Amino acid sequence: MEKKKSGGDFRYAVGEAKVPWHAVGEFYRANDVLEVVKFLLPPGENEAVWQEKINTVAAALQDLGANANVATKLTLGKKVAEAEELCKEYFKSPYACLLTNWTAGMEIAYKMVGLKAGDEVIMPAVTFIATMAYPLSIGAKIVFADVDPETINLDPADVARKITPKTKMIVPVHLGGYPVDMEPLMELAKKHGIYVMEDAAHGMGGMYKGQRLGAIGDFGGFSLHEVKNITSFGEGGLLLTKHDKAGSQLAGARFLGLDFTRKIKDWLYDISPLETLNGDIAVAGNHSACELNAVGLLLQMQRLDAIIAQRRKAAEYMNAVLSEEPGILVEKADTADTYGTHHLYLLRIDPEVCNGDIQELSQRLKDKGLTNITHFGPMYRFRIMKELGYDEEAIAATCPVTEKMFYKSYTHLPLYPLTREQLEYQAKAVVEAVREMKNK
Repeated sequence: MEKKKSGGDFRYAVGEAKVPWHAVGEFYRANDVLEVVKFLLPPGENEAVWQEKINTVAAALQDLGANANVATKLTLGKKVAEAEELCKEYFKSPYACLLTNWTAGMEIAYKMVGLKAGDEVIMPAVTFIATMAYPLSIGAKIVFADVDPETINLDPADVARKITPKTKMIVPVHLGGYPVDMEPLMELAKKHGIYVMEDAAHGMGGMYKGQRLGAIGDFGGFSLHEVKNITSFGEGGLLLTKHDKAGSQLAGARFLGLDFTRKIKDWLYDISPLETLNGDIAVAGNHSACELNAVGLLLQMQRLDAIIAQRRKAAEYMNAVLSEEPGILVEKADTADTYGTHHLYLLRIDPEVCNGDIQELSQRLKDKGLTNITHFGPMYRFRIMKELGYDEEAIAATCPVTEKMFYKSYTHLPLYPLTREQLEYQAKAVVEAVREMKNK
């Protein structure tokens, strides 16, 4: 029997073998690929024509399958490595790690700084629950800082007021893709010996003073979930760091601490703990990215800048129309120092001028067929915080801008690749709804 090289991955490093042990237990075939095509490209208006084309694709795939090999590596392979190299170059970051999701990326970053029970993490009162999930799980304390009324981003002045000797990390969130004012936060961090992690879930491709969002702090990263500007087939995350000690451990941090530079007796590898930046140890989790995630990211990264440019143009149109109506406070435009990703359009109003608050406007917009969602509910008001002993009203009193803006003044509108007709209708409907409130 002819020897063949094994298609196996590092866990089955058998080299040349008469009976290779592949990493993939059951290969994907042409018929499987056809189902993926049908899922990603479902029927259009004319289903009969679609079915005809699908039949043609099916025949071509069968022919291709008869003359092709099969993928023998589906996770943590060459495509993951290729995507990470592309991201290191794009973000000018020495280290990049593709993961299952951004929540996993934040967990790794929190572990790498040695976050422990009793430590404090300052973050905006307005963000997604994932930002604080890991700290809560280990008994660290969340300190909520108030937000800037113009951007709903973390207010550096309030962060300065809330730093204590127990503060371990500051987590600015580039909400909606508009850059946080990072310079004063980095100065505060340096002064007090605090780490900074950028939650740039909405900020992939944005810039602040010549630096890519996510690559400014000690750590940073992005969500590749299906609703983001670009995705990696529905889920995924990317973690960046500038620290050599942390960056050199990302492979182990992503995959259970497997250490192939060491081996225990008669086995392929050792399991090493993570060594945090302060010399403590931490246990790694399992957040491995699959090859198709990487393929999806590579494809969409090619058009990321064009996607942002399209969204920026839509936001500029919204600003131009809405700024003509008194009481509507339009989204802050990009400046020489900032380049947002326009993941969301921030719509704000002056309740007194508009003769009603954002709750009323939101309902009127829904009645006109406009989806609008205020991102996000103040996190100190969730049940989990009460169960963990946080005083909801006491925290609310320290975040007056959050209270006013969320309940009275802002919501978000979509900036997906809208048609011109949809974009014009959206802007017109907002103006009409505000005028209705004024005239009631």
